[in-house]
Amino acid sequence: MSTSERFQGLIVAAAALAGLAAGTLWPVGAAAGHAVLPALILLLVAVFTQVDAGQVRAARESGRVVAASLALNFVLTPVLAWALGAGLLGDAPDLRIGLLLLLVTPCTDWYLVFTGLARGHMGAATALLPLNLVLQLVLLPVYVLLLGGEAARVGVETLVGAVLLVLVLPMAAAVALRRSARWWRGPLWRDRVLMGWANRAVLPLLYTAVLAMFAWQARTVAEHAGDLVGLLLPLAVFFVAAPLAAAGAARVLRLPADQRVTLTMTTVARNSPVALAVAVAAFPDRPLIAVALVAGPLLELPVLAVLSQLVRVRRADPPG
Repeated sequence: MSTSERFQGLIVAAAALAGLAAGTLWPVGAAAGHAVLPALILLLVAVFTQVDAGQVRAARESGRVVAASLALNFVLTPVLAWALGAGLLGDAPDLRIGLLLLLVTPCTDWYLVFTGLARGHMGAATALLPLNLVLQLVLLPVYVLLLGGEAARVGVETLVGAVLLVLVLPMAAAVALRRSARWWRGPLWRDRVLMGWANRAVLPLLYTAVLAMFAWQARTVAEHAGDLVGLLLPLAVFFVAAPLAAAGAARVLRLPADQRVTLTMTTVARNSPVALAVAVAAFPDRPLIAVALVAGPLLELPVLAVLSQLVRVRRADPPG
């Protein structure tokens, strides 16, 4: 793990603070707002460029952990997200939608880093990546419209259009980049050079999007600081409940230790860039939804780091 990946949570927080300062001290809000969506789309192109759909073949070797992960991420988690929003954020509809968008989008990129650190089953983790991507693309509009209720207040066409813009378009661009690179310079150059560029671009683009988002909405954040603090409780409940659910499923299925690690990481990690891009595109007049999504990684990344160490330590313990 690189230094920037290790301190990603701190850098995201620093980018948010820098954006707030810039938006408060100078009239940069409008210009920053125009930069958010392009930065997020470029970020997703960089993320999707690193996805090889052929990796799904690895699922044949670890069918139980893949099935368990899909059930936890696409059945249990949406129900839990709805319950947390209704129970703890009932008087803050925009935060409910932000929480829902965050929790129903499982991670499709750097959860692999934490799985590797914890010595999980990388074949199963890699196989889940394209499955998570395709399923959240298809199901995200369904979750928002069914579980968001009146708080969503967005037309089907608007939401589907936003998903097409921030998921399908970047995915198509990434596929075109991969195929063009393979045709032009060969698969070795594609895997070493193109994917290397894409990997190095992800975090700077994420930090740029966060800085621009907070510069754009500095006044919104100041006005709703108390609401954003209230978001920490449902997030904390999720980040406790998710690994416990994964551990329970792993115990029932009697998964090997490395597959238990993979199931835990894929259940806990969320896809905040995708959720943020959808929020910006689908709810442009409700900025608190997008602002709320940045709170997720600030808690999620430390949780994943701690979990990767706890699981690894437990695996290293001699049998008692």
